[in-house]
Amino acid sequence: MPTIAFRRSTRVSGGSKVADQIAINGEIDSTPQKRRLRSSSSSSSTTEDNVVTSNLTPSTMESSPCKWKSPRRCVNDSPKSPLKANRGDKAVSMSKSPVKRRLSESFLEKPMWNPRDMEQLNAVKEALHVSRAPSNLVCREVEHNRVLEFCKQAVEQEKAGSLYICGCPGTGKSLSMEKVNKVLVNWAEESSFQAPDTLSLNCSSLSNTSDIFGKILDKIQQRRKPNSYTSPLQYLQKMFSEKQQSAVTKMLLIVADELDYLITKDRAVLHELFMLTTLPFSRFILIGIANAIDLADKFLPKLQSLNCKPTVVTFRAYSKDQIISILQQRLKAFPYTIFQPQALELCARKVASASGDMRKALWICRSAIEMLESEIRDSINSLDLPSLHGGVPDQQRDGACDKSLILESNVVRVDHVAIALSKAYRSPVVDTIQSLPQHQQIILCSAVKLFRGKKKDATIGELNISYLDVCKSTLIPPVGIMELSSMCRVLGDQGILKLGKAREEKLSRVTLKVDEADITFALQGIRFFRNCLQQS
Repeated sequence: MPTIAFRRSTRVSGGSKVADQIAINGEIDSTPQKRRLRSSSSSSSTTEDNVVTSNLTPSTMESSPCKWKSPRRCVNDSPKSPLKANRGDKAVSMSKSPVKRRLSESFLEKPMWNPRDMEQLNAVKEALHVSRAPSNLVCREVEHNRVLEFCKQAVEQEKAGSLYICGCPGTGKSLSMEKVNKVLVNWAEESSFQAPDTLSLNCSSLSNTSDIFGKILDKIQQRRKPNSYTSPLQYLQKMFSEKQQSAVTKMLLIVADELDYLITKDRAVLHELFMLTTLPFSRFILIGIANAIDLADKFLPKLQSLNCKPTVVTFRAYSKDQIISILQQRLKAFPYTIFQPQALELCARKVASASGDMRKALWICRSAIEMLESEIRDSINSLDLPSLHGGVPDQQRDGACDKSLILESNVVRVDHVAIALSKAYRSPVVDTIQSLPQHQQIILCSAVKLFRGKKKDATIGELNISYLDVCKSTLIPPVGIMELSSMCRVLGDQGILKLGKAREEKLSRVTLKVDEADITFALQGIRFFRNCLQQS
């Protein structure tokens, strides 16, 4: 009997509860009833042990996608739970790997950006359209508040005044004035002030610059037929020089956009317009908007001598971070990813370095979406991907992976933005670099990597080492140093490189004659050049 107990305890040490209890007790009754119980428990424990040991073999542990846990560690299980039930639950929970399970859940919870869906496509394009005014004014809070406080003060004191807004095109001047006008009307109603009338003019649309005074007069009152000797300007000057006539009129907010048209065409009209705000009983709040910053220096001294110098608010060009913030603010309403972060950064960096024009950035983003749309339309017949609106039953097992590939191919990438940028900023240097043979482009890529930092020139031998490294990383057979020197001379003839003279060919000094940013921009659309230039 002790021998039998020893053998049973050794065999069932893998997890039989009955055998563990027998081994702990150390005593075995020899009665037939207890022998039958022991025999039945032994057979059941043997069956259960075979199940456990078969699931704990090393081969199974290595091939399992995740670490096997004991059934007793499960939250809903107890030490007395049947082992087969636990194993069944585990088998159900392990039918999918954790990675695929997380992917499928995320794709089910978050809708995918589908440029083949015309409704989604049109919604994104509309959000990025220039005429679409955003709900919140981003990155122009300081300028907006200055203009608003100026208008509030004029309405409260019922005092005329003039303000001049200058800035480069696409810096939010007109949009800020639209927001100021809406906020001013709401503030006047809440504060029990009389809201001013608003007259918005575009000076470039005037056939005659002096017509601006006729439009102002039409806004104030129904034009009377003055005699032939009285012009609209004279009528306005007379009206706001007499208290009785000016008292019956409301404050008038005049927003004159494209004011630089008056500066270049007829400065006398511009001077008379600002002088209307200095009349004794004037009711004008004049806000002029111009695109050029330096034009203020040309006419402000004259206005100052006439005692009608306006307050100046300058709208600076948008920086890279501000452009990214504005684009993200326009796209945040959509519950899916449309642009790669690197693509938005490339667009913002190029636009900020060129002009800071937000309208140009919006146009580039819309053009990049059209590039993606064209790419999908051209390759839709060659792609073997499931439809986004319905699944194939035999492909449900790998649905998450297929959807992740679709999502990745539907996002606007860096190369799409690079093509759109090349259309927006066409330059002879970029066109020349993009039309070069492959090895000459590799030489320029090698020169950009070599000249990063403080180094501005190098020998042909040093350039050859960098060139060999690039060719090795791209698996392109390199040319010899003599042929490389000959191609450098060709690039020098085109004005891209400057090649010095030396006794030995490999000791000649090489310098870039174009901006590194132009080379990076020109080669950005080619994947292996992009990866090469992004490496440190």
